Amino acid sequence: MKNLLVISAILSTFSLFGQNIPDTTQSKTLKQVMIAAQKSNIERLPDVKDGYLWSGKKNEVINVQGLDANLTERIPRQIFAKVPGVFVYDMDGSGNQINISTRGLDPHRGWEFNIRANGVITNSDMYGYPASHFSVPMEAIDRIELVRGTGALQYGAQFGGMLNYVLRKPDSTRAFGLETVNAVGSYGVLSTYNAISGKVGKFSYYAYYNRRNSGGYRENNDSKFDAQGVVLNYAVNPKLNLNLTLGRSYYQIHLAGMLNDSMFKENPRQASRSRNYYSPEIYVPSFTADWKLSPHTQIKWTISGVFGTRNSVMFDRPVTTIDKIDPVTLQYANRQVDIDNFNSKTTELRILHQYPLLNQQSSLSAGVQYINNDLNRRQQGKGTTGSDYDLSLVTPGWGRDMHLKTQNIALFAENKFQLRQNWSVTPGIRVESGASKLTGKISYYNSDSLETTINHRYPLLGINSTYQLGATQSIYAGWSQAYRPVIFKDIIPGSVYEYTDKNLKDAFGYNFELGYRGAFGNLRWDLGLFELRYNNRLGSIAMEENGVVTIFRTNIGDSRTRGIEAFAEYTWYIGEHLRLNLFNSTAYFNAVYVNGQIRSGNENKPLAGKKLEGVPDWIIRNGLNVRYKKLSGSLLYNYTSENFADPLNTVKPSASGSIGLVPSYSIVDLNFTYTASARLTVRFNISNLLDRQYYTKRPTFYPGPGIWPSDGRSVNVSVGMRF
Repeated sequence: MKNLLVISAILSTFSLFGQNIPDTTQSKTLKQVMIAAQKSNIERLPDVKDGYLWSGKKNEVINVQGLDANLTERIPRQIFAKVPGVFVYDMDGSGNQINISTRGLDPHRGWEFNIRANGVITNSDMYGYPASHFSVPMEAIDRIELVRGTGALQYGAQFGGMLNYVLRKPDSTRAFGLETVNAVGSYGVLSTYNAISGKVGKFSYYAYYNRRNSGGYRENNDSKFDAQGVVLNYAVNPKLNLNLTLGRSYYQIHLAGMLNDSMFKENPRQASRSRNYYSPEIYVPSFTADWKLSPHTQIKWTISGVFGTRNSVMFDRPVTTIDKIDPVTLQYANRQVDIDNFNSKTTELRILHQYPLLNQQSSLSAGVQYINNDLNRRQQGKGTTGSDYDLSLVTPGWGRDMHLKTQNIALFAENKFQLRQNWSVTPGIRVESGASKLTGKISYYNSDSLETTINHRYPLLGINSTYQLGATQSIYAGWSQAYRPVIFKDIIPGSVYEYTDKNLKDAFGYNFELGYRGAFGNLRWDLGLFELRYNNRLGSIAMEENGVVTIFRTNIGDSRTRGIEAFAEYTWYIGEHLRLNLFNSTAYFNAVYVNGQIRSGNENKPLAGKKLEGVPDWIIRNGLNVRYKKLSGSLLYNYTSENFADPLNTVKPSASGSIGLVPSYSIVDLNFTYTASARLTVRFNISNLLDRQYYTKRPTFYPGPGIWPSDGRSVNVSVGMRF
């Protein structure tokens, strides 16, 4: 854009001179010249945006539509390739869910992030089950904003930071526009995405529909997905804008089941289950009023909710137990039915005020957030002996029927003090006050012993700073406290021999980061150090009284993760039409338990010095991007080092495959995009080009303890058209 402005200024100057100098030459018509600017697909958030202060915080903005990536199947290692340290839990190749984390945290459905869509919370229940089951099609996303943990004071709980999926804006140039993207791929992938948008007077809109079916890489791994969304904007006047949004996502996946090590070595595409299914359906409505009181003051008020269900019907046994027909009854065993009902409501009022101080412009961001959630968890229902997706019960009642009700209010404020033109300091505070109350019944448990109340009362402090080194380089630093509420699975006793600590504490700690980012010529970089302290981790210890061993669910210890996050890219402009871009995104993690103990059999073993489970030492991604005229392509190399599956760092695999070393793996992806015109785009993707057989994690709970193989080589072709 800067180049275009400079060229325009030069041409304008020549034009002015031409008016003063008599024309003594013959005119000559020149050939038309098209000047095109290529937008980078990785950027940074500005210091102040949409009522938030991002100065001094490590962040990335991914311009999704400019990626050479498989957007249809939403492959995270391609989408987040230039974000150092993103760990991908890759067990859902159909693209139904994105499972990622940063800084050594748990990637399960991204539940260490405060996940948002257009700034609205989509975590199913921040205090009961913070996973985000809501899934927006990547074709509908304009950009992804990822802010690390030091931004926690502004958006709330979670150590990982904030992950915001920003939808594409309505087409303001016409009353009606239509877009369709259709794709076919390996293993029976068929996808269609259709969207309409436009603007009529003060009213603008964007609406989409997406449907995708997949046969799955493994046996018994088929799935179907559909999602809809509508965004309505009404500009009452230049100062007041009203927004109404409704999103829905649904998918049903046939779970192939976990494998153990011998099964994976024999055939990673085989299934251990044929009757297991999982399906969430989520609605996310929201209303936002954005009011500019003055050129320096803005108020933003949001009301939103997350409503829906998370359903599963499964033969829930270790892989060593074969799901087979009983020779006596000539039927399969009954499956287990589990249903979660989400009822989460949030309202937030935020004000941004900019004011002069010390001959500079400083900024204050403050507000209040209120959350009221009710998570109803019904589990251990006796399901049918059939093989299809059937949630009906053959015997009325549930083994567990519980409610976790939460009310929480938070007050927050941050102030960016611009002390000098090149130096700013941003201190902040967030005060959380609320409680989660567990009630209900468990068939094998005394209801009086079950009821638990967990208080969430924290003053959270933080400070960030940025020092500008010239126009294109800066040093940033930040420290911020964070907490993660005790969630449902941490407090439910699994048997009569388990007891939950009545004095459970929420995980509490901090993020610290120090970095140097900038640009010099065609080189761009962001180099940083970090430390994440995570205290009061949850787990189980063994207790013995009068010769009887029981399991006590409590806070078991503290952990610390230190590391390096480094990104660098260099761009060569070769001739008029050819551009090469080479990048490296590397993260190193030193993640260990500082103290604590955990149950092993009927005894407790110390954790101090042990590596955190599921955290590799290295995550390295190298990429080469090439653009020639209307064709662009990328070659991406991913390396993830080995990690442990359990806190005791067991190397030898267990019979079920749930414990043992997770080997390192390297993946190569090749992607092409041909932009024939503004109306026609073709994408061609080869994921896992070398057909590596690998897995990223050995989960200990859902979707089952053991190995869940990732996808082998796949090909995807999509055609996008605009009318």
